[in-house]
Amino acid sequence: MSFNALIVEKDEEGKTHAGVREIGEDRLPEAEVTVAVDYSTLNYKDGLCIGPGGGLVRNYPHIPGIDFAGTVESSSDSRYKPGDKVVLTGWRVGEAHWGGYAQKARVKADWLVPLPQGLTTRQAMAIGTAGFTAMLAVMALEDHGLTPGTGPVLVTGAAGGVGSVATAILARLGYEVAGVTGRPASAAYLESLGASRIVAREDLSEVTRKPLEGETWSGCVDAVGGDARPGAQTDEIRHFGRRRGPCRRRGARGRADHPVHPARRQSSGHRFGDAPLCRPAARLGAHRPRPADGQARGDDPARHIGRSAPAWRRYPQRPGSGPRRGRCQRLIRASGAGPARNPAAGVPIRWPQAPP
Repeated sequence: MSFNALIVEKDEEGKTHAGVREIGEDRLPEAEVTVAVDYSTLNYKDGLCIGPGGGLVRNYPHIPGIDFAGTVESSSDSRYKPGDKVVLTGWRVGEAHWGGYAQKARVKADWLVPLPQGLTTRQAMAIGTAGFTAMLAVMALEDHGLTPGTGPVLVTGAAGGVGSVATAILARLGYEVAGVTGRPASAAYLESLGASRIVAREDLSEVTRKPLEGETWSGCVDAVGGDARPGAQTDEIRHFGRRRGPCRRRGARGRADHPVHPARRQSSGHRFGDAPLCRPAARLGAHRPRPADGQARGDDPARHIGRSAPAWRRYPQRPGSGPRRGRCQRLIRASGAGPARNPAAGVPIRWPQAPP
């Protein structure tokens, strides 16, 4: 039996083309449940998949649609039977797997959820993935102690799918909502949803040099991404995460703006960067004596016959990339010990292997 589907195809030149095609059920992927799709939604990710793909779609032809609601037609899984109403969101459906922009879909039974009582398939997709995501964000904030009396809640991308539903939910629950938007024309729409304050997107990217400022937001539903603190956008990323030079961690310890107090900074020659700061205090003062000249610490092959690998060789590193590799090889060649046997002892040497 054939049905209609929105199929995205890619030609030999790498360009994508989308159109409604009639295909047979035999082209659907192998899975347990076949669903007659009633409704789906349109999301930002769907726009990417219908167009060039944005790197989300790997195999063509492809059917986008990251969610859908419908009726089970056939099922080889005991949890579902023909006539059951189901909903699907997530599981990379519409990206890596064929999605809901078709009259039929065949998916794994684990991906489906029975439609809750009191909801129709149309209402379920009116909420859609965006509304589901917004509600999860609000629940997460409340799990961390957010209450309507703690202060205003910031919502970025407030005029979008996730942001608009989050604004409406928070306002209905009694929160003071500050909606962030880059489109001044959407201010009236956000106020109709319950936003008590409209914040321009540029206000959050304004750089401030004040070291101590008062707390502005009690929580944030960030549907866009970025730092919601005024002035924290560029400078802190530059100071904390991006350094010059081939070894960023070593270079950071010599800078005056490094967040670690100067009294706690370690020597820049330490090969593990700030690792000593994570050690217990009792171990920081315990230093092994420096080996005598001409002797590598723990590198004498005769000392390790029948023993496990020295501790310094058990560090996770690429084979042959240890800091003492060159010196080890020179000492081994000078002593006459080869990689297979120790002539002095006459027994094989257990050479430490780097972990996989």
